[in-house]
Amino acid sequence: MIYRRIINRNQRQINKRIIVHGTLVLDTPICLGSGDNDSDIDLKILRDSIENKALLMGSSIAGGLRNYLREYQNSYENLEESLLFGGQRSDEDGDQSLLVVNDALSTELIQAELRDGLKINSITRTAEPKAKYDLEFIEAATQFHLCFELLIETNREQLVKELVTVLKGLESGAISIGMKKHRGFGRCHVTEWQVWEFDLRKPDERLGWLNFEHWQPGLLPNHPTHESIEKALGLFLDEKEDKRDRLTINATFTLATPLLIRSGQASSDKAPDVVHLKSRRDGELQPVLSGTSLAGVLRHRAERIVNTLHKNTSIIDEIFGVDFSKDKTKKAKASRLIVHESVIKETNDLVQNRIAIDRFTGGALHGALFNEQPIFGSDKTELKLELELRQPKSHEIGLLLLLIKDLWTGDLPVGGTSSIGRGRLQGKEAKITLASENKIWNITQASKNEPLIIDNAEDLEKFVDALNEEVAA
Repeated sequence: MIYRRIINRNQRQINKRIIVHGTLVLDTPICLGSGDNDSDIDLKILRDSIENKALLMGSSIAGGLRNYLREYQNSYENLEESLLFGGQRSDEDGDQSLLVVNDALSTELIQAELRDGLKINSITRTAEPKAKYDLEFIEAATQFHLCFELLIETNREQLVKELVTVLKGLESGAISIGMKKHRGFGRCHVTEWQVWEFDLRKPDERLGWLNFEHWQPGLLPNHPTHESIEKALGLFLDEKEDKRDRLTINATFTLATPLLIRSGQASSDKAPDVVHLKSRRDGELQPVLSGTSLAGVLRHRAERIVNTLHKNTSIIDEIFGVDFSKDKTKKAKASRLIVHESVIKETNDLVQNRIAIDRFTGGALHGALFNEQPIFGSDKTELKLELELRQPKSHEIGLLLLLIKDLWTGDLPVGGTSSIGRGRLQGKEAKITLASENKIWNITQASKNEPLIIDNAEDLEKFVDALNEEVAA
């Protein structure tokens, strides 16, 4: 009875297997939470139980690939499911995924980076009580060895096409992994690939697959290496098939005033009480403007603009998302605005001494002397901001343009101690791209005293008018 049921059930007829190895390199820090509640850190890195290496779960990689493929094929709508990843978990009759994604270990021991987080009240612009937390990140430039295996029954061309689509997204840095990826963390790319294909209908290739060193991580010697997954698999994609609708803003700024984003990195007794946030890039610590800090500033200013126009703040939630843990009256929603982390180049670190004043006596408070180390700009200082809004609407674009304008003119400071004149930026150039209309606008300003030069400013003004119409509606 059992034997007959096994014979009659629908069995997979796997004809071919494709194995792909790749080297993943982190461009920004990545947060891979372990869920350990007993740690002195709110969220620690997920570690291998044998070695002190970071563990990147195959489920995290597969989730990022699956989500990217759905967006690529359906323009962010959850419509058709792909052949590559099978049915959804909620689908009882769904097929199993045809892509096997292995766990990946970092090639070196963990180099951790600690970041502090804090919720700011948008009205008082002060810290919310009991809203501070800290996260452990894996430093940028950390490498992981990836391994994928594609099982092919039929539809080889369609399966390989979907595989090339997701791996090309991973190769180009279009896919981020881990937590807070909409705030600039978890950005990565793949530098090189190796591919093996086995036709299991041929005895020698079937034996070759059985003898393949599946347990060996990383690239194998004496086998061709490719920089492009398209060349490795011999299939080239048509860019017109990308159905993602995005607005991207790439802007270059300089520092008009000193900038200070507080960091807990200074632990030496002789170090300043407060130092600016730095992250390791290209082998050295460099000052950064974190995506979380910039996103918080943009959200608070957007609330102020919308409230001034007497519009419901649901517009803000549609763009920046909703955190259920912070507001249990609303349904959780991911941010559609991606704010990337920016490295600030050519800066100087200077220590400033400050003292707290007693407002009653007008004298110095006892023991209230402290020093801070903000970063100062020069003529060569430069930071590039990158924003991406998915499925943009005209009034949402108008709101983002107003936010960029406030940053450009220095009316919207970023970071801490803005009340004493820090954190103001000065715009130099910006490139705005709207994928759905295939339009690009350029904005330039040689210096603060020079006029703005804007390509087709009337088009951009229409988006701001759409915001006003949305408010009127």
